[in-house]
Amino acid sequence: MLNPKERCIMVSGANRGIGLAVARRLHLDGYTLSAGARDVDALKRALADLGDERISVHRYDAEDAGICKAWVNETIERWGRIDGLVNVAGVLLEFDIADEDETALDLMWTVNVKAPLRMTRYALPHLRRSGTGRIVNLASLAGKRVRGSGVGYPISKFAVMAITHATRHAGWEDGVRATAVCPSWVATDMSGIAQIAAKDRTQPEDLAHLIADVLSLPNNAAIAELLVNCGREDML
Repeated sequence: MLNPKERCIMVSGANRGIGLAVARRLHLDGYTLSAGARDVDALKRALADLGDERISVHRYDAEDAGICKAWVNETIERWGRIDGLVNVAGVLLEFDIADEDETALDLMWTVNVKAPLRMTRYALPHLRRSGTGRIVNLASLAGKRVRGSGVGYPISKFAVMAITHATRHAGWEDGVRATAVCPSWVATDMSGIAQIAAKDRTQPEDLAHLIADVLSLPNNAAIAELLVNCGREDML
């Protein structure tokens, strides 16, 4: 197992939901944390009780490539290293295969696909230098199967799966390991449309526990895909 006290992890979307749960769990485990979110004030409030000894907060806007690069540079300037990247920030909008207005599709492509791709691109040189670099992409079971004619979100999450596997190939020889974590419904604001009670969905804290475990594994125990469900699925 890798030593958290020697590692710096970047987490996007760290001001709420799964991202906040991951940030809090990693801090509890002893990691140095570079937390990013669009609303920096909300991020500071969400993490205020943890102090600032092993935490830096940064503006992260998934729609702005320049800010993505700046966050990586700021993390290196502050902590001198990057050992892990957890791409959590995402958006879920309705887009049906028959819809002509592609505004929602374009936004999901930008936030769910291009942003984690950019973050991977900018962080990868530093993860290579780590020798045990880790990337965890929050995908979804929507990236493994499609239900109904709502196609926008699955398109974006299938793409996240492709990014994850391409990253595994790109960084493998330098010790970089990439994992796609694929939950079904999670008890967050974003999954408010689910026809499942919040108590019966996967809890963010449990998902954070699994992500922390993935980050701690040695190079010879890599997990490419981690499927997490709150109910039975025939495909699994």
